[in-house]
Amino acid sequence: QVQLVESGGGLVQAGGSLRLSCAASGRNRLAMGWFRQAPGKEREFVAGIDWNGGNTVYSESVKGRFTISRDIEKSTIYLRMNSLRPEDTAVYYCAVRNTVNWSPLQRDADYWGQGTQVTVSS
Repeated sequence: QVQLVESGGGLVQAGGSLRLSCAASGRNRLAMGWFRQAPGKEREFVAGIDWNGGNTVYSESVKGRFTISRDIEKSTIYLRMNSLRPEDTAVYYCAVRNTVNWSPLQRDADYWGQGTQVTVSS
């Protein structure tokens, strides 16, 4: 069993920055990533990273603005979000795969965090 603890959400003005964190415990060598769900919309993929940080994947809507990284020793991933827009407002969920390579498909995630709210005001 894998436990996930997310932190770092909050309220920020458009153009601002936030950093989300997700710490995993219970297993090592996990691919991890982020999804988000805006009000009235389906959950969508944001970014993912392989277990050793060797490969990262981003959705087109955040590419160039968001950066995913990880601390292998701490089993923690980070999502640095710059140039935030009101349309980035959503609940952000950390997701984990019981494998070393990331997949952007929701059905491939094995564990989910509780979610953290990000609100971007215009």
